[in-house]
Order: sequence, then C-alpha cells, then structure tokens
Amino acid sequence: MTIRVLAAGDHFVQNRLLIDALRQAVPGEVHISELTLPWPVEPFGRVGEVDEASDVEDALIEALRGVEVCVTQMAPLTKRVLDASPDLRLFCVSRGGPVNANLEAAAAAGVAVTYAPGRNAVATAEHTLAMLLAATRRIPRTHADLAGGVWRGDYYMYDNVGPELEGGTVGLVGYGAIGRRVARMLAGFGAEVLVHDPYVEIPGRVELDELLERSRFVSLHARATPETTGMIGAAQLARMPAGSVLVNCARGALLDYDALCDALESGHLFGAAMDVFPEEPIPPGSRLLTTPNLVMTPHLAGASKETAAKAAGIVAADVARYVRGEPLAHRAN
Repeated sequence: MTIRVLAAGDHFVQNRLLIDALRQAVPGEVHISELTLPWPVEPFGRVGEVDEASDVEDALIEALRGVEVCVTQMAPLTKRVLDASPDLRLFCVSRGGPVNANLEAAAAAGVAVTYAPGRNAVATAEHTLAMLLAATRRIPRTHADLAGGVWRGDYYMYDNVGPELEGGTVGLVGYGAIGRRVARMLAGFGAEVLVHDPYVEIPGRVELDELLERSRFVSLHARATPETTGMIGAAQLARMPAGSVLVNCARGALLDYDALCDALESGHLFGAAMDVFPEEPIPPGSRLLTTPNLVMTPHLAGASKETAAKAAGIVAADVARYVRGEPLAHRAN
C-alpha cells in the first residue's frame, strides 16, 4: 500500500533534501507531494496557538487533503489544521523541538508528532564558540572600524583588551547535545568548564549561583520552559565577575535583555554575544541596536548545510519506522 506524504519544506530544509531522504529510507512505498514554505525569507512567528511557525494554515490545509504523513520544519500544526486534515496520522518536525505543533490536540486527533533532536548540535556549538571569541576579542567592532578607515590603536590598551580562554573558567547553563559539544571544544582551549543542569550528573556540576560567581565566561544552552524563562536577570548578571562575557545561542526567553543592556552599558560585562532575542526580528528603536560591546547574529547558530541534511534524514527515518509499523524513535506526544 502506497502512503501519501507531504514534504512541506522551506528555503533551509529544502523539499529536495526531504524527498531524497524519504526516497532512501522508504523507497517505492510513498507518494510525495510538495509545499514550499516561505521561511526564512518571511520570519516565523506565532500562528494560532503554536509558536515559531510559518503563517500558512490555509495552504497547509489544502496540501494535506488525503495526506497521511507530513514532513516539515515550519508548518503550523494547529487545532484548525488538525480538524481539517482527518487523514493525517504522522507529523514530523525536522527541528530540535516541535514548538510549531499543538501536541495535545494532535494526540487527541490520533496524530503522532516526531522531531529531530540533535540535528543542529554541531553547528550551534561551533557558532557558540565563534560568538564567544568574537565578543571577547571584539572582532566585529574592530573590523567595522578598519572597514571605515579608522585604525584604533587604543584597542591595545590594557583596559580595552579581553581575557583568554586558556586557564579561564567557562560556565555552561544546560548540558544537552549542544552544551556537551561546547565543553569538548573548550577543553581544547585549556579552559575549565563548570556546568549547571539539574537533569545531569557529571563532574563539575554546580548550582547556578556558584557557576555565575566563578565563571569569566557564561554560555546559555537550556531549553525555554516555565522553569528557565527569565532565569538570567539583573541579580544573576550582578553575580558574574566584573569584565565577564555572556553568550546566548539558545532561546531569548532565558534572559532579561534590558538587564543585559544595563550590564553592558555600565561596563560590568566586558562583552556579550546573542543569536536569539525576545522579539524576532529585533524591532526598530530597540536598546539592543545601540548597546556597546554586543555582538549579534540573526538566529542562525544552527544554520549549516549539514544541519539541514541531518534534519531531513532524522524525520525520514521515523517515516520509515511508521511504514514498517515500528515504534517511532523521536515521538513527542
């Protein structure tokens, strides 16, 4: 029996990647149709009751007619979509977390939702290290000065230079697939690594306050949950040693960004590097656009060609398990 599958890719996890992975995993057993979503040309946002999704409910409902399986990255699995898609039984999200799917409504409708844990762990870990170095050595700012024809010899003054990673202490808040890779990379620099994660038992695990007080560098790698939302605010930043560096390539909800701007403007923090923000895109007039010693990238830490290919392969493997009647490896509901 041939199963109808919708590949709802976008301009990162492209349909050709999803289709190639499906053809390898379940050759000859699926009929594949396509829908191309606009992300990242058009930013994601809240759609209905789900987060970080492309606003394509109408197009998705039409494309899901008669479809049993959907593989996607940004399609919104809302209650409205579920109610209009009675044939749907499997919704595979090629992301580290299925935030664009209403898991409770999907379960009630008999639709399994899977995701792709670890797909961007390498890319995000590498980007984290790059951001840490960029903020500590002020690479973007010094480049901008040179590109503008200004040679800033004062950057070499003692009070203007940053610390070295070798011999320094780096605190990792969160120790999942990304945090573990960052720790391995830091070991190559000769840094001491502390970890705060209540869900792991490892040497070097400490409470958050101790981590902040002992770490010259702090990098956030926790998921955004009710417990972690706002976990780094003014009080926590004040615990960090003067001249510290903070990096966030995880989720904007973890951090109080007004408090971050205060800490940078006062000079308490030497620098910071952010890939995620409380509102994306950053709105005009935001303090983030004028705060000194802040390095920013537009939520692309996990962006690599390998990430897109891995994501497609992970969801295709679960489609193959579904076709064979086997338990799904990464079911979320």
